[in-house]
Amino acid sequence: MKVVQINSVCGVGSTGRIAVDISNKLNDEGIENYIFYGIGESKYKNAIKFGGEFNVRTHQLATRLLGKHGFYSKRATKELVEKIKNINPDIIHLHNIHGHYLNVEVLFKYLATSNKRVIWTLHDCWSFTGHCAYYDYVQCNKWKSECYSCPALKDYPKSLIFDRSKKSYNDKKRLFNSIKKMTLVTPSKWLAEEAKKSFLNRYPVQVINNGIDLISFNPNLSDFRKKLDIEDKFVILGLADVWEKRKGLQYFFDLAKDVKSDEIIILVGLSKEQQKELPHNIIGISRTNSIKELAEIYSTADVFVNPTLEDNFPTTNLEALACGTPIVTFQTGGSHEAIDRETGIVVKKGNLKELLKAIGTIKINGKLNYSRHCYARVKSKFDKNENFRGYIKIYRQY
Repeated sequence: MKVVQINSVCGVGSTGRIAVDISNKLNDEGIENYIFYGIGESKYKNAIKFGGEFNVRTHQLATRLLGKHGFYSKRATKELVEKIKNINPDIIHLHNIHGHYLNVEVLFKYLATSNKRVIWTLHDCWSFTGHCAYYDYVQCNKWKSECYSCPALKDYPKSLIFDRSKKSYNDKKRLFNSIKKMTLVTPSKWLAEEAKKSFLNRYPVQVINNGIDLISFNPNLSDFRKKLDIEDKFVILGLADVWEKRKGLQYFFDLAKDVKSDEIIILVGLSKEQQKELPHNIIGISRTNSIKELAEIYSTADVFVNPTLEDNFPTTNLEALACGTPIVTFQTGGSHEAIDRETGIVVKKGNLKELLKAIGTIKINGKLNYSRHCYARVKSKFDKNENFRGYIKIYRQY
């Protein structure tokens, strides 16, 4: 068996790390495999890059000016197809095929005629909408029938002039339904149910929760508090790859107005511009790809707050739990599926008062009353060594 994975990135970000984790599992099974990616760089031995920075920049510009994201990068995608043909895999496993690096029409025309077995892990909703990766924030359900007059054009993937949502929706519907045999995989039950309501409902859907490395992420001691001079503080942590509106950054600014003198907020993943705007009781840290540093930060926190307004199954929740840190999150998408009553508190989406109250409850109860349950839950349900074995089972079902 030969397996090819395709994703925007390799080894970085949640989807990039998932692709590498699956690849390592395949390596353990002695299965030849490769990861094709189009953005950034990777030192991973099985990684193969196509396209390049110029391709990404021109695709991004075309999307913003012309509005049809995912239908540019023809040359780069033809290059990808030729490389796949040379490998001649048995299975092609798709991850994020959006991100300004790939042409879905070129790719799916090849997939439809190649007779290859296709697995597609949906990490968001872009596959069955005419434009957006998420629609909860704007409360739009047009994707269930046909997209038009898109209310989220200025959100990723940003279109500044034209609304091509109707055309994109119908083209994606035609292309994505052209595969004879394809299995969809979603990390959350929520996204599985959404996919079943979409034009992809002819394909079987399986839920495989994201998993993490419990060797890298676990409760550990560090001098992180001492470095920041917050040894006597109750630490409220927030973390994101990119702090955009849907990740709930504004809620931390609102929380900062009410946190007590013995409390401090730490936000990881902020841009330099965002760090300049922080109030005195929020410590801003730029993005890090160091697993060791991430584990130290999670372990330092007393509570991990994830006020995401739109999400699938955030890996950050699992990382926090693995480090023994309880979670407070909004009941949105699949974010709340990672926790139970012993490992955190779920709050009604957008309710700042309840969010603040939940943080207070964690503080009163004490982190130690949650930590053991947090790690135990991850070990039993979200160990990547167990979860990603599910992909091997799917590969062998064909």
